[in-house]
Amino acid sequence: RFAVSVGYWKDPYIQYFVRQAKERKAPEINRGKLAWYYARVHGVSYLLKAFLKKTECNCQIVNLGAGMDTLFWRLKDENLLPRKYFEVDFPMIVARKIHNIKSKPPLSKPIMESHSGESLLIDSHSLDSSRYSIIGGDLRFSSDLEEKLKKHNLDIQLPTLLIAECVLVYMTPQQSANLLKWAASTFPVAMFINYEQVNMTDRFGQIMIENLQRRQCNLAGVEICRSLDSQRERLLVNGWETAHAMDMMKVYSFLPQADVKRIEGLEFLDEKELFEQLMQHYCLCWASKDSSNL
Repeated sequence: RFAVSVGYWKDPYIQYFVRQAKERKAPEINRGKLAWYYARVHGVSYLLKAFLKKTECNCQIVNLGAGMDTLFWRLKDENLLPRKYFEVDFPMIVARKIHNIKSKPPLSKPIMESHSGESLLIDSHSLDSSRYSIIGGDLRFSSDLEEKLKKHNLDIQLPTLLIAECVLVYMTPQQSANLLKWAASTFPVAMFINYEQVNMTDRFGQIMIENLQRRQCNLAGVEICRSLDSQRERLLVNGWETAHAMDMMKVYSFLPQADVKRIEGLEFLDEKELFEQLMQHYCLCWASKDSSNL
């Protein structure tokens, strides 16, 4: 929300989910963090839009651990909605999101506008319209997940994009392997985008882990985040045909440089070294499975 408010990228919907912080964040949080968020948002968006273009939007998106993400509304504004867009998160998070959607017309109106057919189904832990579904569930139990998605009209024959941003790292390696295996074996044509930590065995990585542990935040799957190779390997071992991974410094170097210059001018970044270290400890991975040579 803060990054959007100072102009890093446009998101007119985040204000309805996240209250603006009263005080300005400490400079060291801003300077590296905002450009880091920018790289994440644009890196994921680049892959997502490539998939939508390839499928001509004749596909579905499953956003795993979506939290307060606003992607559905932004895609609708750009006329890039897939045939159906699903979000999954813990029931408590989903209940909060549904409350916001119901109480704020700029969120509910686009769902109603894109809806056709019977009346929209909504209760405290799920919402189902013809183009958008939000489901309360636990990603650690993929059989339960599949059942819930199918109840909301998941079409396994449709090309499917699954997105997980800082989600798998909170599951044990076995649990994330089960989820990846389920996705690879369920959809004949699919792509998986994963954004999370990497290079976590060095000193910087260890400090990150210790800081999170102090806040009672346990990275149960951090052993998979050893390297780009271990990230790729996990995808291939669990049934994906191709897998790629790059750290966020590399992603940042591929982003349109005129826009990168613009965002670097928004706030003076004096801690270049710290920023680069942070970027080298996150990665963007993508895998595909493609029975129809898309």
